[in-house]
Amino acid sequence: MNTTLALLMRAMVKYDSGDVPRIQHFVKVHDFAASIGMAENLDEETLFILESAAILHDIGIHPAEAKYGNSNGKAQEELGPDEAKKILAEVGGYTREQSERICWLIGHHHTYNGVKDPDHRILLEADFLVNSFEDNIPLDGIIAFRDNVFRSKSAIDMLNNMWKL
Repeated sequence: MNTTLALLMRAMVKYDSGDVPRIQHFVKVHDFAASIGMAENLDEETLFILESAAILHDIGIHPAEAKYGNSNGKAQEELGPDEAKKILAEVGGYTREQSERICWLIGHHHTYNGVKDPDHRILLEADFLVNSFEDNIPLDGIIAFRDNVFRSKSAIDMLNNMWKL
């Protein structure tokens, strides 16, 4: 992990201070995303953006709860990018283009249709790898999600091995 990602991780832990389950969630999503991205041979720039987005992907939860009283996926996508911009600016080390892509990924991390780019797909896969366990998703739901959303060979292998599919 490079220094900028380490600083971002620390900033996000501070942002979610006291909310251990959410902190544990984004750490796990980051680790899965990084592993899948490396296994899928993402270039260094795309991997950096993916890892950054994975750390920040659920940053819209707090604002969604404050504004709407819930943290549903669409509310997270709506409110997350503005929060992420603040953290990215605070941490520094991101170009405007990188920040825009990270915020776009955060704004689409619950959008499963029209997925074309590997960073978007891998973020969805990594988040589901964690959610499949944390949310106690039934095995038939896990299989359906794998068959309809997953495309990365390494993510499919991880999911299959996790659940002995």
